[in-house]
Amino acid sequence: MRNMQNYAVNFLAQMLKIYSPSGQEEKLADFLQREMKKLGFRVTIDGVGNVIGEIGKGHPVTLLCGHMDTVPGYIPVRMVGDKLFGRGAVDAKGSLAAMILGAAEFARKKKKGKVIVAGVIEEESASKGIKNLLKSRLEADYAIFGEPSRSDQITVGYRGRAQLKINCQTMGGHAGAPWLFTSAVDEAYQIWLDIKAHQFKGQKEDQRFYSVSTCLTQIKGGEAKNVVPSNCEMTIDVRVPPQLKCREVVEEIKEILRSYESRKGLEVSMETEDCMEPFEVSVDSVLVKSLRAAIRRETERSVKLVRKTGTSDMNLFGSKIKIPMVAYGPGNPEVEHTLNEYIEIPEYTTSIRILGDTLGKLSDRFKKN
Repeated sequence: MRNMQNYAVNFLAQMLKIYSPSGQEEKLADFLQREMKKLGFRVTIDGVGNVIGEIGKGHPVTLLCGHMDTVPGYIPVRMVGDKLFGRGAVDAKGSLAAMILGAAEFARKKKKGKVIVAGVIEEESASKGIKNLLKSRLEADYAIFGEPSRSDQITVGYRGRAQLKINCQTMGGHAGAPWLFTSAVDEAYQIWLDIKAHQFKGQKEDQRFYSVSTCLTQIKGGEAKNVVPSNCEMTIDVRVPPQLKCREVVEEIKEILRSYESRKGLEVSMETEDCMEPFEVSVDSVLVKSLRAAIRRETERSVKLVRKTGTSDMNLFGSKIKIPMVAYGPGNPEVEHTLNEYIEIPEYTTSIRILGDTLGKLSDRFKKN
C-alpha cells in the first residue's frame, strides 16, 4: 500500500515537472504513453496529440477524460507537508493522474468492463482535443471528466457559453465639436449597458446557475486622441443556463441591437465567435449513484452535488453524446490558475480509490439494453 502511494505521488510529480501549456503537450503525452503501457494499458496518440489508453474489456465502457494542458506560467514542483505544488496540480493533472491510476486499480480486480482514459489537448484554449475525440465516434456507456471538485463533491452541471463580437461604425469627426458627430465608442457602450440590464426570458434570477450572465471582456475603438471615434469593437462573454439554448439567448441580444438600426450614421453588426451549449445530468443516473456510494465509502462524508457557472469539455461532449456523465476530481478549485496551485496528497490518493471503486460499482450494476 505504501509503495503504491509513493508511486502515485511520484507519478503526479513527474507530470507536473513537464511544462505543458496549451499547444505544448507533446512531452507530457510521450511520458504518459510510456507510463500507461507499464500499467497495462493499450495506448495510442491520435492525430492531434491526445493520449488514448484502454484497459479491460467488455461492457460497460467508461470514458475517463482529463486534459494535459494547463494555463501558462510554470510553478516549481515542491512538496510542503502534505501539499504538492506545481502548475496543473489541481487543474487538472491531479485529476488525470487519479483517473489513470484508478482505472489501473479497477483492471487488477478482473471485473467486466473496459475503461478508456483520454488525456486531451488544449482544453484551456480551443478544446481541440475533445473536438477530435468526438470526430473519432468513440462509443461509451458512461463518462467522467477530470475537473477539480474536491474529493467529496460531484459536478453534475455546467452553464453554456456564447462569445459575441459586436462592432459599431460611424463617420467620426473632430473632437473639438463632438455635438456634431456620433461616437462609435459611446454607442457601443450604451449597447453594452442595455445588454447588461436585459432580463432574459426563462432565467431564474435568484439562482446564479440557472440565470444568464454577461461580461464585457474586451473593448477597443477610436483612431486618434483628437478624433470622435468612428469604430468600436466589443467582446462579450455570455453564460447560458441549462434550461435555455445559446441561440435563444443570442437572439434576444440581436433584438437589442435591432433597436439601434434606425439610428442615423450608425452601423452595428454582431458575430457569434464561439458557442458551447449548457449541460446538466440527471442526479438519478447509475453513474451519479455509483460515484456517490464510492465517495461515501472512502470519505465517510456526505456528498455534495455541484453545478458550476463556468464551462468545460463536458459541455461539448454532452451536447453530442447522450450518455450519463459528470465531472469529478481532487483539489480545491479556488487555487486553480493561481501562482499558489497545489493539491493535498491524502485527497489525491483518496480520489484514486474512489474512481477505482466507482468503476467496480458500474461493472456490477450495468445492464446492457
